[in-house]
Amino acid sequence: MGTPEFAVASLEALLNSEHEIVGVITAPDKPKGRGQKLAFSAVKELALEHELNILQPTNLKNPDFLSELKALNANLQVVVAFRMLPEAVWNMPPKGTFNLHGSLLPQYRGAAPINWAIINGEKETGVTTFFLKHEIDTGNIIMQEVEPILPEDNVGTVYDKLMKRGANLVVKTADAIAEGNVKLQPQDESIELRSAPKIFKETCEINWNQSSEQINNFIRGLNPYPAAWTKIKEQTWKIYQVKIDSTKGEPGALETDNKTYIKIYSNNGALRIDEFQPQGKKRMSAADYLRGNKL
Repeated sequence: MGTPEFAVASLEALLNSEHEIVGVITAPDKPKGRGQKLAFSAVKELALEHELNILQPTNLKNPDFLSELKALNANLQVVVAFRMLPEAVWNMPPKGTFNLHGSLLPQYRGAAPINWAIINGEKETGVTTFFLKHEIDTGNIIMQEVEPILPEDNVGTVYDKLMKRGANLVVKTADAIAEGNVKLQPQDESIELRSAPKIFKETCEINWNQSSEQINNFIRGLNPYPAAWTKIKEQTWKIYQVKIDSTKGEPGALETDNKTYIKIYSNNGALRIDEFQPQGKKRMSAADYLRGNKL
């Protein structure tokens, strides 16, 4: 059960394993682009290539869907980047339903774990497999693997690393469940937990009253999508990459030589804007922008 690209690697890994895929459950086709043509999910594309049985329910509690799902007679259900399941679905197979989550649970439960780990300046994250239960992302942990977050990483690079690491962990987890060799670990609720709520474009505005390190982490944690932004001359600029500069000034003030650099001050230094997208233009460097524009 999965929809976006993140789930494709896990499906591929299972296809290359000894396990038999009896069905793929993914999101319904959606209109996309200017022509509003129906587009398949990334998981459906791969499932079609391998001529797998595909179900695309709009309502996971629909009796027709539930009977189709039951008819697949699956021993185990694997969920990667899908949606919240009703108990009638996750409790159906005899060996249960497990989920792959892009964090070291119980930290960063929620829709955007990779973004928030980088925004909060974490030095490591990882992937966790766990059995589903009623409360989201709270079930018993089956397996976990750590992935370092490097200073040059952004959400795009960490996403790719976790996608591959997660795919391998999905197969290891399925193998262990098939062999009856699973040691479950309850999630530790006694520690201070950080959550990972869904990110909205309107909450991606940069706060220049923060420190340079906080702003840099915020930009990295939203690059490439949905992208941190700020207003310059009443226009929205999406900021993708910055370098920390030690010079000090008024937070939010912009400085440029109108040739090679643009920098904006934070509360303890400044950030040189290396890569950004001005409103209505393509992504570019500061030097490229300043060739044809003055600030």
